[in-house]
Amino acid sequence: MGFRVTQSILNQNMLNNLQQNNRAMEKYQNQISSGKKVTKPSDNPVTVVRGMTYRSSLNDVDQYKRNADDGFAWMTTTDDALSEVNAVIQRVRELTVQGLNGSNDEGARYAIAEEINQLKEHLGEIANSQIAGKYIFAGTDFKNPPFRFSKDDPNAEGSPKAFLNENQEAFNVQVGQTNNVQINVQGTNVFNNDGDGGIFKVLSDIVDYFHSPEAGTNDHLAKLDGQMDNLLKERSELGARMNRMELSISRLDGLEISTTSLVSKEEDVDISRAIIDLKSQENVQRAALSIGARIIQTSLVDFLR
Repeated sequence: MGFRVTQSILNQNMLNNLQQNNRAMEKYQNQISSGKKVTKPSDNPVTVVRGMTYRSSLNDVDQYKRNADDGFAWMTTTDDALSEVNAVIQRVRELTVQGLNGSNDEGARYAIAEEINQLKEHLGEIANSQIAGKYIFAGTDFKNPPFRFSKDDPNAEGSPKAFLNENQEAFNVQVGQTNNVQINVQGTNVFNNDGDGGIFKVLSDIVDYFHSPEAGTNDHLAKLDGQMDNLLKERSELGARMNRMELSISRLDGLEISTTSLVSKEEDVDISRAIIDLKSQENVQRAALSIGARIIQTSLVDFLR
């Protein structure tokens, strides 16, 4: 027994086909207007999951790049500070050589001592260098200045400033999933490497010597050279880490480009293809409407015109 096709079935089928055609047109219109292949997970769950995975990786890369940029800025500030320390020690050495000349009178020696004393104070300012409100030579004790008064009351008499920080913890930044780079230089290694006052003690001894020739032994040049050698060692280690950080930044730039390409390939729509598909659906719609007008039977209303 055959299935009887009625006029209402023809009409309903035509409407269903038009609805499908409209949904397809809506899909392509959304793709063109948004630039994305899918606008909701149900459009293509596999594409959505893969896109989320790539985008999560891209977010990680962005964070690593920010960490690397901040870390490199910290290291650059530290290198500049160490360069200033080097200049101070060089100047103190020049003054010491000049002061050890036997032709200097008491006034000249006093003037040399005072200049070295001022250089020592400037060295203390360098030791308290900051970036973003953090002391770069304080280890991980960022909030407290490493060069400070030895007493709780900074106005108390007889409490000269000294390098009191003893924090030797490394400050690392993460620039990869398993890649951490130390960005700080321990202030104790630079300013108190001997555990007995370090460079500040050497400068104080030189000042005392020029104020009174009998104050201590005359091995100041050797001690200054030792501090210079120690400073060069710290700067070379910092320079090696800066080179590593630059390589990490370059690697992250390349990784960002490749990951962005994957995200685009997975999520972005081919505009040319979407326009062609949209035009195809528009042609289908026009043909369906034209055929539908012939399917619908003439009604009594048409005879009453």
